[in-house]
Amino acid sequence: MSNTDKVVLTGIKPTGMPHLGNFIGALKPLIEQSKTHKTFMFIADLHALNTVHDAKQIKQHTYEIAALMIALGLDINNTILFRQSDVNEIYQLNTMLMNITPKGLMNRAHSYKAAMDKNIAAGADVDSGINMGLYTYPVLMTADILLYNADIVPVGADQKQHVEFARDIAGYFNHTYGNTFKLPEPVIGQDTGLIPGLDGRKMSKSYDNTIALFAPEKELKKKVMRIITDSKLPEEPKNPDESTIFHLYKHFATESETKQFAEMFRQGGMGYGTAKTMLFEKMNAVLAEPRAEYERLMANTAELDVILENGANLARQVATKTMQRVKKAMLG
Repeated sequence: MSNTDKVVLTGIKPTGMPHLGNFIGALKPLIEQSKTHKTFMFIADLHALNTVHDAKQIKQHTYEIAALMIALGLDINNTILFRQSDVNEIYQLNTMLMNITPKGLMNRAHSYKAAMDKNIAAGADVDSGINMGLYTYPVLMTADILLYNADIVPVGADQKQHVEFARDIAGYFNHTYGNTFKLPEPVIGQDTGLIPGLDGRKMSKSYDNTIALFAPEKELKKKVMRIITDSKLPEEPKNPDESTIFHLYKHFATESETKQFAEMFRQGGMGYGTAKTMLFEKMNAVLAEPRAEYERLMANTAELDVILENGANLARQVATKTMQRVKKAMLG
């Protein structure tokens, strides 16, 4: 099987508008990969349930993710885009896999251990606020992966363990019931470097230093102009590699534009205000068209409903066959 014949699967949790760091580090590469591989891309509303308990919020964020991916250029003719909860087989496979997954495996999950560590540090009960959705998160993710016969699962380095768990659980199943599942491969995204936020630290909602991907033009400019810089005067040479402005610019500009911008930093004579304006103009030029398409889709959610329903129908065709194999193996 060639790489282009392999099935790619990815899920995106509907927990809020992605920021520029998410776009550069994850969403942009996913869209590029979907042009050359058969791709299942689901909006992971079931995964969101362990932290978001507002149905209206999950529904709104689901529309936002669908509109955003399409606006960014996702080819829905080559990608099966669907809402995770619309495929009933996911609940079935999740239940089946619970019965062959060792509890000890779940105890080692990074997400569970991090939640426990947070409780311990706060002097609370070790399992305070931890629901079974969080604890069994890796089983549901395994079901997502195995249900659609995924070969490749693009993940960040912090998510690699979940794919390794999926391989382990598939292995337990195959050992017990015979060869039923293929073992998926995690593919760690190409290192785009640290995507800096407004304060120079990693762009993260927890630091409140993000720029929303489709922020309105005025808000985008306001955020860019808030980027923290050092105190060098306009005439002084500056190191582009130490500049948040430059690090963001290079992800939106061509190679020649990036080289020219770096040279302007090194030569001196360019103030940070000018550099920020150039960054805003470059970012806005790239994002203006997809932002407009995003806003159009969000004003026409019935169009999104049709796309997601069509995707779910295609996903079910694969999921049904998988569950037929699983039920025969487990139930006779």
